[in-house]
Amino acid sequence: MAVEQSGQTTGFSQDGHNLRRRQALDHGASNGNMTPASNEIDEKKAQKPQSSILKTLDEWEFLIAPLLFTLVSFFTRMYKIGLSNIVTWDEAHFGKFGSHYLKREFYFDVHPPLGKMLVGLSGYMAGYNGSFEFKSGETYPQELNYTFMRLFNSTFGALCVPLAYYTARELNFRRSTVWLVTLMVLCENSYATISRFILLDSMLLFFTFTTVLCWARFHRLQKQSFSLEWFFWLFLTGISIGCVTSVKWVGLFCTALVGLYTAEDLWNKFGELDMPKTTLASHLVSRVAGLIVLPLLVYMFSFWVHFLVLENSGPGDAQMSSLFQANLKGTEVGKDSPLEVAYGSRATIKNMGYGGGLLHSHVQTYPEGSQQQQVTCYHHKDANNDWFFYPNRNQPLYDPEAPLAYPGDKGVIRLIHSQTGRNLHSHSVSAPITKGDYEVSSYGNTTVGDEKDHWTIEVVSDAASRDRSKVRTLTTAFRLRHTSLGCYLRAGTVNLPQWGFKQIEVTCVKTNNPRDVYTHWNVEAHWNERLPAGDPGSYKSPFFRDFIHLNVAMMTSNNALVPDPDKQDDLASQFWQWPILHVGLRMCGWDDKITKYFLLGNPAVYWGSTLSLFVFGGMVTWYLIRWQRGYNELKPAEIDYIHYGGLYPLAGWFLHYLPFVAMARVTYVHHYYPALYFAILTAGFVLDWMTRPLARKNRNMEWLVYGLLYAVVIALFVLFRAVVFGMQGSNKQWRHLKWFEKWRITD
Repeated sequence: MAVEQSGQTTGFSQDGHNLRRRQALDHGASNGNMTPASNEIDEKKAQKPQSSILKTLDEWEFLIAPLLFTLVSFFTRMYKIGLSNIVTWDEAHFGKFGSHYLKREFYFDVHPPLGKMLVGLSGYMAGYNGSFEFKSGETYPQELNYTFMRLFNSTFGALCVPLAYYTARELNFRRSTVWLVTLMVLCENSYATISRFILLDSMLLFFTFTTVLCWARFHRLQKQSFSLEWFFWLFLTGISIGCVTSVKWVGLFCTALVGLYTAEDLWNKFGELDMPKTTLASHLVSRVAGLIVLPLLVYMFSFWVHFLVLENSGPGDAQMSSLFQANLKGTEVGKDSPLEVAYGSRATIKNMGYGGGLLHSHVQTYPEGSQQQQVTCYHHKDANNDWFFYPNRNQPLYDPEAPLAYPGDKGVIRLIHSQTGRNLHSHSVSAPITKGDYEVSSYGNTTVGDEKDHWTIEVVSDAASRDRSKVRTLTTAFRLRHTSLGCYLRAGTVNLPQWGFKQIEVTCVKTNNPRDVYTHWNVEAHWNERLPAGDPGSYKSPFFRDFIHLNVAMMTSNNALVPDPDKQDDLASQFWQWPILHVGLRMCGWDDKITKYFLLGNPAVYWGSTLSLFVFGGMVTWYLIRWQRGYNELKPAEIDYIHYGGLYPLAGWFLHYLPFVAMARVTYVHHYYPALYFAILTAGFVLDWMTRPLARKNRNMEWLVYGLLYAVVIALFVLFRAVVFGMQGSNKQWRHLKWFEKWRITD
C-alpha cells in the first residue's frame, strides 16, 4: 500500500481553521485509505513481509482486479444474449431509428441522436440493410444479425464495471470498498438486463460513468493545474459531458453536477487572495472552454452528423422547417409547387416556431367555448392540412376563369379548409387552454360567414426576394392578423387534451409581438394548375437554425409525454417506487412460449444504497451538531474526504432523482438507473467511513465484513439471474422470486 499525501483545496489556510479543502491525493496510491501517512507507515512496519507473488499481485491490483471484474461483466451482459429472437420492449423504437440511419431517412424522436446513431452503426457492422420494421413482439428475420447488434450495445454496459472501479479509486475509497462498489455495479441485475438489448440505456450509463470518472480524476489533479494531464482530464470531462447529453437529456443532470463542482472550485479560488488575477482568469477561461464550449460543440456535432446522414425524406420531416424539408431527397414538400401563391391556390401552411406543425382542422368540434370545428397544428402529412386562398367577402367571388390575382403584404384574405369547406375563423371566445387568447375555429363555408373570417397578411421576410407584393412558397415568412379583432394567429407549444388528439393548440394572441416566431407562417406545399412549377431546392436552411428548431421540437414533444388518464399503462411507475425496489417491469409478453425478461434490481444493491443515503445524511448532521458545540474531532483531510467522496455522490443522486419527482411526463423504472449509480457511490463512502476504525485495528476482520457483503451481493444476483438471462417456459417456475405483489414475475 503506497503512502498517500492529502492535498489541500484552493483557499485553505495553513492555520487549519479554514475548512475549504480539496482532496488532491496521489494517483499512484493503491487504495483510498484516509489514515494519516504516519499511521500507515507504522501499520506497514507491523505487517509481516509478503511473499513475492502476493507482493506482485498487490502492486498490480489496479490492473488485475478491474480486468477480472471486466471479464465477468462481459459474461453477465452477453451470456445467452441472442436467446430471445423477438423485438423486445423499446427495441421497437430504437431499432427502428437505427434502420432510418441505414436507409438515410429523416425521422423525429425526443432524444438527441448520438445513441441512435450508434445503434445504426451496430446495424451497419452487422450487415443489416434497414428493411426490418422492428414491430414490438415480432420475430427477427434470419438475415438480421440482431445478436451482434445486442452485443454491440452490451459492450457499453459491460465497460461500466471497470469505470466504476477506477471512479471508486479516484474518490479515495479503500481497496475493499473499491471492490464492493465494483461488485454492486457488476451484480446489479437491472444494469445487466437492460444492457442486453438494443436500447439507449447502456450508452447513457456508460457516458454517465465516464463523466464521473473524468470529474473525479480532474479533481485529484488540482495541485497540478495547467499541466498537460490536468488539461487532458479537463477536456475529457467536457467531451464526456457532451456525449452523455447527446444520448439523452438526462445527461444534463450529470452536467449540472460538474457545473456545481466547478462553481464551488472557482469560488474557492476567488478567495485565494495571493492568487494572481491572471491565474484566476486562466482557471475561468479553461473551465469555460473545457466544460461549456467543448460539450456544446460535441452536442452540436452529433446533430451535424445526424443531418448529414439523414439526407432522404422520411417520417419525421414535418417537425422541421419547410426549407429544410425541401432540400431532402425524395421530398414532396415544395415539389413542383408554383413559386407565387395566387387566389384559388391550395396550400399547406407551416408554423415557423420551433417544433411548429402544419395548420390543420378536422370535423371534431371544441367541447366547450363556441363548440365549432377545431383548428390545430399537426406534425404529420394529412389531407386535413390543406387550405385554399380565397378573396375576402368584400371582393368579388373567386372565379377560376378570371385572370390570376395574388395576395401580398397587407392583403385581406380568407382561408378555406379544403376537406370541410369551412373558413378559418376567430371571435371573442377564450381559447380552450390559453384562456388569455381568442379561440380559432373553422366556421361557415364559401358563402356563409362574416368579417371574422378575414385575415390580413403581414409579410415578415422573404429569403428569395425583397418584393412583398406576393407570398412565395417556402421562402416568405408572414403573419396573419385577424382583421376585426386585431389578434394574430399563433401556434405555440401547448398541447390540447385527448379530445384534441394531443395536437398543438392554435389561438389568436392579442399581443402584437413581431419577433414571436410562433406567429410566423409560411406556405410549405402549393398546388395551382394555372401556375408553372418552381424550384424549391434553390435555397438552403442554415444548420444553426435547424439545430435550434429540432431541439425545441424535441422539448415540445417530450413535454407532451404525460400520462393519459383514459388509458392504463401497466409498465409505468412512480418515482417513490424506485429507490425501495417496489416495482419491476415486464419487457415482453408473458406467454409460456416467449423468453421472458423482467427489469428488477438486486435487492442488496437497491436497499443498501437507499439506506446509505439516509445514513450519510444522519452522519453529516451528527458531525455538524458536534462541530457547532465546539468539538473539533475531524481533521481537514477527513472533512475534505466527506465533501468530495460522499457529498458529491449524494448531490449526483439528488440531481438525477428529484427532477422525476416534479416531472409531469410518464415515467418508468429505468429512469432511476443513473441515479442508482450515485446511490451506489454514496453507499461505498458510508461503508468506507464506518469501517475505518475496523480497518486500522484488525484488517482481517475488515475483510471478513466485506467478504460477507460481497457474498450477499453475488448471491442475490445469482438468485435472480433468470430475470437477466431469460426465463423460458411457464413463469410459475420462478414463483420463489416474487417477493412482493408488484414484482409481477409470475401471474
